[in-house]
Amino acid sequence: MKKIYKHIVKREDLMIQNLLEELGKNWPFYLHLLLEHIGITFTAVIIATILGLAIGVFITRKQKLANSVISVVNIAYTIPSIALLGFLISFTGVGNTTAIIALTIYALLPIVRSTYVGITTIDPKIIEASRAMGSTDRQILWKIQLPLAFPVIFGAIMNMVTMTIALAGIASFVGAGGLGVAIYRGITTNNEILIWIGGILIALLALVIDGILGFIGKLVEQHKMHTVVNKKIGYALGAILVIIFGVLGMQQYSKNDTIHIASKPVSEGYILAEIVGTLIEADTDLKVKYTHGVGGGTSNIHPGMVRGDFDMYPEYTGTSWQIVLKHKEDYKNDKFPMLSAEYKDKYHFLWKGMFGFNDTYSIGIRADLAKEYGIKTFTDLAKYAGQLTFGAEYDFFEREDGYKALAKAYNYHFKKEVDMDNGLKYQALFDKKIDAMTVFTTDGQLSDPRVVVLEDDRNFYPSYMAGMVVREETLQKHPELEKVLHRLDGILDESTMAQLNKRVEIDKEDPKQVAKEFLQSKGLVVN
Repeated sequence: MKKIYKHIVKREDLMIQNLLEELGKNWPFYLHLLLEHIGITFTAVIIATILGLAIGVFITRKQKLANSVISVVNIAYTIPSIALLGFLISFTGVGNTTAIIALTIYALLPIVRSTYVGITTIDPKIIEASRAMGSTDRQILWKIQLPLAFPVIFGAIMNMVTMTIALAGIASFVGAGGLGVAIYRGITTNNEILIWIGGILIALLALVIDGILGFIGKLVEQHKMHTVVNKKIGYALGAILVIIFGVLGMQQYSKNDTIHIASKPVSEGYILAEIVGTLIEADTDLKVKYTHGVGGGTSNIHPGMVRGDFDMYPEYTGTSWQIVLKHKEDYKNDKFPMLSAEYKDKYHFLWKGMFGFNDTYSIGIRADLAKEYGIKTFTDLAKYAGQLTFGAEYDFFEREDGYKALAKAYNYHFKKEVDMDNGLKYQALFDKKIDAMTVFTTDGQLSDPRVVVLEDDRNFYPSYMAGMVVREETLQKHPELEKVLHRLDGILDESTMAQLNKRVEIDKEDPKQVAKEFLQSKGLVVN
């Protein structure tokens, strides 16, 4: 028991040391995420508070509508956050706007309900006496109803703010900023330090804000701010809104000199985006903005490209052929001219910077099972599929070249199929939660002897050559990018890409640093 206790203590000490080292080394990155988190959260909080108060007051005046309005708000509150974000993407695209709208919707219910309850539970005799003294409805609202309902409303605001701070962590799924970026990146790159830092900072932020609001609430209730509270709150809200819109305006102003690069929620996507972005900033006067780890990958990034949310992103030919262009036949490398032509004609997108490696799908299986059953190929796996659990990332079960097509081609009938984030598959395999899974041939963790890659003996999977999809409009505005992207042609092979992925997924290195050192090794950038 003492040995176990010492082991736990030692591990905790090491974890704390690693956390502090990471924070000390990359504190500008985490400070930036923290400020983004605060901005997203409080924009939603301010909007929800204003709307919630307005709706709450309105339904006190229209009692017949009260139950219906509260029911509608209740229904919206029960929608799973992932579902709501996915729905909003279709209308508002990826990024902060979608996140703010979703957070506002979730924040509305407690404010609407508390405002309604707080006002309607005031003793009617007080209202009648005020009217008898000649007070108008407006005067009654601001001088009697809202002040008396303040404890109820403010309590709801405190809970709502804490909830919104926590919920904002999921916003990174749709390419929004905030501390959720650290958590999501940690999941996709198998880096628990990032997950811990993101979670701890969100918790600390929630505790600090809750303490500040609690202090303000006590001051107001004790009438220490009675004469100035309304003015100070108004000034504070005004200042926050000015700051928010000022920042948005500056972002819009600088947009012309900024190239916006998106990436999929995998280590490889982060690395490739950083390689391109680092080279752009080294060779031009342009700045680069990254939106890493967009949930849903191609399904959400491509529509964002169409809307102009992004300028470019790393993509794969086979994926584009089937998911974007909806071709049923298999993609082969000789179809690349057709692929390029269709992209230009339909979307005004161009394929540039073809890295040179093919990152195709395969199946990985636990090494002990491969040895026990003699499984070496996809066909071999079919014989034992009924005894095994298969795991894959979410979009694999929906894409044209995904699970259904694979199962049909090889007659797979697994005991169970499990949806999971790409960054968790290997851990699930090693923990024996799943027995087989999809892998990419450039995965860094394929070097682990506990996983065996099977042979696709019927050549089911097409070629997935990696390159950059770029908006034609972006190249027209910035012709200097043409030369930069051309320098990326053929600079990577499968083995090198796998090594870079390993440095991020296993060695826990920063994708930006890995990308920079790779470019330095190729003589493309200097220190």
